[in-house]
Amino acid sequence: MDSFAILPHLKALAIAYVLALPIAWDREKEGRSAGLRTFPLVAIAACGFIQACEGFLRGEAEATARIVEGVIGGIGFIGGGAILKGSAGIHGTATAAALWATGAIGIASALGAYDVAVVISLMTFLTLALLTPLKSNKSEPPGPI
Repeated sequence: MDSFAILPHLKALAIAYVLALPIAWDREKEGRSAGLRTFPLVAIAACGFIQACEGFLRGEAEATARIVEGVIGGIGFIGGGAILKGSAGIHGTATAAALWATGAIGIASALGAYDVAVVISLMTFLTLALLTPLKSNKSEPPGPI
């Protein structure tokens, strides 16, 4: 690249960061290992990977798709680390899924699909915040049939 231009990238990075915060806050208040630091970092990293490549991939949809595919796989790897299997069962799947969704927020922001990023953020936050209380507690014995 011929120039050093930060300003064009700040908008997408800032949007990705801000849209990750409600999800991060939910995971933090639930005492999850991934929280206020992890989720914004995933969003801006996903956004940054796409932005870093856009200059030399411009107009090559197939090449861009390969970069997006690599970012998605990398985020899946991070999410896999959040899933723990113990004697009480499997934990962390919601956090892993939320990390994946946060990566999608970053990718959508980088591609200029801000409407998609907002919807993903809103739906992820609402799913975590509103459906968690409805989740059955597996540690309690089952009730009468």
